Amino acid sequence: MSKRAAIIKYLDEQHIPYEIYEHPPVPTVEEALPYWKDIDAAHCKNLFFRNHKGNKHYLVILDHRRQLNIRDLEQRLKQGKISFASPHRMEKYLGLSAGSVSPFGIINDHENHVHLLIDAKLQSADRISFHPNENNATLVISFASFIKFLESSGNSYEFITSP
Repeated sequence: MSKRAAIIKYLDEQHIPYEIYEHPPVPTVEEALPYWKDIDAAHCKNLFFRNHKGNKHYLVILDHRRQLNIRDLEQRLKQGKISFASPHRMEKYLGLSAGSVSPFGIINDHENHVHLLIDAKLQSADRISFHPNENNATLVISFASFIKFLESSGNSYEFITSP
């Protein structure tokens, strides 16, 4: 089963509604922008980090227009230096490849290892969008349904504020 089919099956089983918008593979936000222009949703970027020991992993979810201050994040997490996780770690913990990072990858995190940090400003969005674990489509989900998805996964999450 494809990674995309797996998340669609999961959402269907959880009775979580969504919409899918097809487009060519787009591994970066910049490449996705033309395909998002007619989709009414807050479009997100997802950054996968590890702590300096490599024993904790974090998925940061932000509105695609926002910048992350990594130093502020390090101070918040109190884990010392953090860095982007390797493609190997991304595959191990999320079952995803570079250019397809998505919170929907946590369905592959059977030990609930990855902690999600979500930009608090996204709480005001009616609908948000992500890759459906492959970068050849955009999946739109209501924010309330996204929280239902997170709750069903068992992974920990919190909302963060940034300037």
